[in-house]
Amino acid sequence: MNVALVRCWITGISVTLEEHRDRLTELDSVIGDGDHGVNLVRGFTRAALELGAAPRSDETVGGLLDFTGGVLISTVGGAAGPLYGSAFRAMGTALGDTAETDEARFAEALQAGLDVLQELGAADPGDKTMVDAYAPAVAAFRDTVLAHGGFLAAARAAAEAAETALDTTITLRARKGRASYLGLRTIGHQDPGAASTTLVFRALADTIGSGRPGHLPGE
Repeated sequence: MNVALVRCWITGISVTLEEHRDRLTELDSVIGDGDHGVNLVRGFTRAALELGAAPRSDETVGGLLDFTGGVLISTVGGAAGPLYGSAFRAMGTALGDTAETDEARFAEALQAGLDVLQELGAADPGDKTMVDAYAPAVAAFRDTVLAHGGFLAAARAAAEAAETALDTTITLRARKGRASYLGLRTIGHQDPGAASTTLVFRALADTIGSGRPGHLPGE
């Protein structure tokens, strides 16, 4: 992963979220405020535009991810802004001032992002939140790296794990966030945060593999 790929990843996220904005809005309208898709598209689009505006020779992978996190915190409304923004900033801090990084260190950065998500949201797997997709994605990425898989194999494994986990959120009852107030009525629906997280990891795999934009299972 280098600075050019980071820019491509953030742009890929913005494009993928735009393509699935209506689906994310539909999911969030059922068990949330209905603005998850719109808010994330606004934040990632702004981040992509600012990252591409004036590239500098001294940019680092960690610095770009930290910058992206800051943009998300300042432009994405609701709970998603602080959560996604803090996760990207934690990833940036973990990677530090380096122009490129390997898959092992990137796995550590993903874990740092997960740690912050769980700390801020006080959520565990099974609570029907973005953690339900993020945690298995990180585990799959790390396990693939430990099995001597390359960056692309690890990213694809992470995306596939997130997609599988997304479907499992249908059977869960929300226990955190606004959705938790709906109780049993949240059962039978994908979690919007887990859905957007799945798209973020699919965009990572597509960026590294130069594939097509991501998709949501079941569409």
